Amino acid sequence: MENKPIKIVYVTPALYMAGGVERVLTLKANYFAEHFGYDITIILTEGKGKPLFYPLNENIKVINLDINFEELWHCSFIEKVCLYLRKQRWYKKLLTAELMRLRPDITVSLLRREINFLNEINDGSKKIGEMHINRANYRNFEANESNIVKDLFAKFWMRNLVKKLKRLDHFVVLTEEDKKAWPELQNIRVVPDPLSFCPTKKSLLKDKRVIAVGRYVYQKGFDMLLQAWSRIEKQYPDWQLAVYGDGERTSYEQLMEDLGIDAARCHLNGPTSDIQSEYVNSSLFVFSSRFEGFGMVLVEAMACGLPVVSFACPCGPRDIIKDGYDGLLVENGNVEALTNSLSMLMNDETLRFSMSQEGQKNVQRFRMEQVAQQWNAVFKLNKFQS
Repeated sequence: MENKPIKIVYVTPALYMAGGVERVLTLKANYFAEHFGYDITIILTEGKGKPLFYPLNENIKVINLDINFEELWHCSFIEKVCLYLRKQRWYKKLLTAELMRLRPDITVSLLRREINFLNEINDGSKKIGEMHINRANYRNFEANESNIVKDLFAKFWMRNLVKKLKRLDHFVVLTEEDKKAWPELQNIRVVPDPLSFCPTKKSLLKDKRVIAVGRYVYQKGFDMLLQAWSRIEKQYPDWQLAVYGDGERTSYEQLMEDLGIDAARCHLNGPTSDIQSEYVNSSLFVFSSRFEGFGMVLVEAMACGLPVVSFACPCGPRDIIKDGYDGLLVENGNVEALTNSLSMLMNDETLRFSMSQEGQKNVQRFRMEQVAQQWNAVFKLNKFQS
């Protein structure tokens, strides 16, 4: 029996934002500290002096290197290049010093700037990379802009990244679908994100409300959702659409007006601190993303008893939804198909109830206990392998 707990260091930019990566990391770190007794340290580069958005277990240590890469957001291109190189050198020096001091058993990178040099740090720890977006969209988080120079750079950058990922002890992705996108790698494993909460109540499917959740950005496809809603809202005058999320809503409000959508039955809301209640007060969940890393809101909604309609976008929905049993998968970006699938479920109460029951059973595999055991296996394999 071991005398000392496994020592793990996570490396990620920040924990002051209400993002999905921040939420999942916090959930996992808390569970590992509380249930497995792991010695956990989280090393940050951004948000010095800002409070953590999600609470952390008191035994988890947080170190902020205060590199402030966010400063690059406000620089010209030339300034950005020079400042980035200087900050990256400083980051490498400080992170190396911390890992040499801490001497962790395992270092987990969330695959940001440290992946460029992490394998070179000889602190004795096993190195794990954890990917939270699919391969195709790893460097394309917002708009679909492209040109020859960008494409060439992207190919060069990806070849370089793959070389670094090959050197990791393990590279972890969220879905089987994304695993297939990395044929060059033999060290790849799949561990999904955990369900962020265990519902204390379930939807009775009585409220005729469709709900969507996500940031108001290109990735989430709310423009396509509004197009679909504009085609069916008049057929179902007793149904409403409610969207919840952070970000700038102005362009979507303008789109609603352009499409002639009834603002009394289509609500673009800000974020909520009680999303569970919003799920429970709805009868159907719609997922319109163009791409994802996983799609945690799908799992949350299904756990709360909602049948779902989702684009079969890369990556996540195909791993989560059993098409025709607990939800409907439609061709990615096909607004007409999304419209028809929404209409089918809005019109069929029996099918909604059936899919609700199946979905609640399906998502049990994403409970924190199950996902934690998968990570536990990865950590112990890395700690004790020669």
